[in-house]
Amino acid sequence: MAGLVLGVESIPDGLASGLLAGVNPVAGLYGYLYGMIGGALFTSTAFMTVQATGAMSIIVADVDLASRDDPARSLFTLTILTGVVMIIAGLLRLGSFLRFVSNSVMTGFVTAVGINIVLGQLNDFSGYDAQGSNRVIRAFDLLFNLDKAEFGPVVVGTVTIILIVGLQRTRLGALGMVVAVVAGSAVAAVFQSADRDIVLVRDIADVPSSLPFIQLPIISEVPYLLIPALSLAFVGLVQGAGVSAGFPNNDGSLPSNSQDFVGQGAGNILAGLFQGTPVGGSMSASAIVSDAGARSRTALFFAGLVMAVVLLAFASLVELIAIPSVAGLLIVVGVGTIKPAKVRTVALTGKVPLTVMSITLLLTLIIPLQFAVLVGVSLSVLLFVIRQSSRLVTFRLEIRDDGRVREVEPPSELPPGEVVVLQPFGAIFFATASVLLEQMPTVTPASRHSVVILRIRGSDDAGATFLDILGQYARALRDADCKLMIVTNNQHVIDQIDERMVTQAIDIKNVYRGTEYVGETVRQAYDDAVEWVAQHIAESTETVETAETAETGSTSETVPTSHRSGHEDTPSDQLAL
Repeated sequence: MAGLVLGVESIPDGLASGLLAGVNPVAGLYGYLYGMIGGALFTSTAFMTVQATGAMSIIVADVDLASRDDPARSLFTLTILTGVVMIIAGLLRLGSFLRFVSNSVMTGFVTAVGINIVLGQLNDFSGYDAQGSNRVIRAFDLLFNLDKAEFGPVVVGTVTIILIVGLQRTRLGALGMVVAVVAGSAVAAVFQSADRDIVLVRDIADVPSSLPFIQLPIISEVPYLLIPALSLAFVGLVQGAGVSAGFPNNDGSLPSNSQDFVGQGAGNILAGLFQGTPVGGSMSASAIVSDAGARSRTALFFAGLVMAVVLLAFASLVELIAIPSVAGLLIVVGVGTIKPAKVRTVALTGKVPLTVMSITLLLTLIIPLQFAVLVGVSLSVLLFVIRQSSRLVTFRLEIRDDGRVREVEPPSELPPGEVVVLQPFGAIFFATASVLLEQMPTVTPASRHSVVILRIRGSDDAGATFLDILGQYARALRDADCKLMIVTNNQHVIDQIDERMVTQAIDIKNVYRGTEYVGETVRQAYDDAVEWVAQHIAESTETVETAETAETGSTSETVPTSHRSGHEDTPSDQLAL
């Protein structure tokens, strides 16, 4: 029964996706049929339904396949190429990288996709062929020419919308969309009997009463289609990850995003070979089959069987579906995609997320979607870097005689004759290297005979930028008769310090490898640093005494160097040593 519900519902939905993509609507049907079966064979999420989504259809529409020598085969090539990208992403276990896509970017992107879906259907809904370079401009053209809208298509589309909204709240549920499209097409038939022209599926495509044969891709089209394929794969994978999170398996097994990538890729390759549009994990279709009572992925195969039977036995009836009715269906889908509550939540989060969401939304509306996707990913990465760099905080660890360690703010300038232990908290990479340098005490000419101990924990890789800045700081300390000591629990970081020749300013003997006992190596480095400070203060004092004796010829009492500089805060443990 779940397969019957999904299969019947997928007929008008598949036609709508093809229409939304600006291609032969029958290609949308084939994409739904074969993508669903191919995905069901390999996904780890049992109820993941691999079908075309609104966002993916919008991307296809922006690719301008009509300009290619063979638009139909270019479409199938794009579908197969998208599948290849998805499978590679799955085999490389790239599912974990989806966490770098921020919620603000996805909210702006999904909201703009919903708006694009609605705007893209206004021509078919109104019967007026609006002009413009993008959907927003065409919507304004329609707004300024409302008197040119045709009465018949508007009535058909409006009836369909009202019936979908009303019937979905009844026991019909998802089947309400099918009933609404059929009813809207019946209204279109009434208008046609009164000599009012309403565009039907048969006016733009022939629905064959047979299943398609395999169509091989055009290899020479790959360079042109690579960026759209990457964008389609990204959108499909992100939406598929949402399906994985929203529909847990009945047997309690945990889904794998990477395995679901492979499943969606297989669905695309099968759909492309059998002349279908690109597909991905569909949240709405997965919800339909789950709500209809599916117990396992077998329901998806039954849905495919239902679609095949309809195409083989009732192709002539499918051709009678009214295009304005399908446009009304898509308008409902587009409006449902827009989530005002999510937009409001992001807006209240802060200025940066609001700005990123707004930029993503605006770009998605005015530029081709495949490029908007890439910009959105770049914004996500940029936002991640900004957040990580702003979260780096450095504390000074005061090691007390009673064994306790106190976290305090580090001094703005490095005092003379002291040991300063610094502990940065946060990710250490190229963007945070300069932030760490700003938070470390400034080395001045008065900062003599001091040691800075930098404790680095939880970092797998130092990075060239961080090592360069570390070397600069170490040389500044050396020039002021001070030194830098490093404590880290990662041997790879130690090797990097040695290989990068930072050891010209940092003696490798001053790099300490941490142990499994927290704080043990820091205390060892601290004790060595205190001894070094005391020794150099003593040597400096002896040098001053010798110089004064040679100059005055007397053995007058000598004041320690640190006191001569006006500093009275030499630590008691240093004085004791």
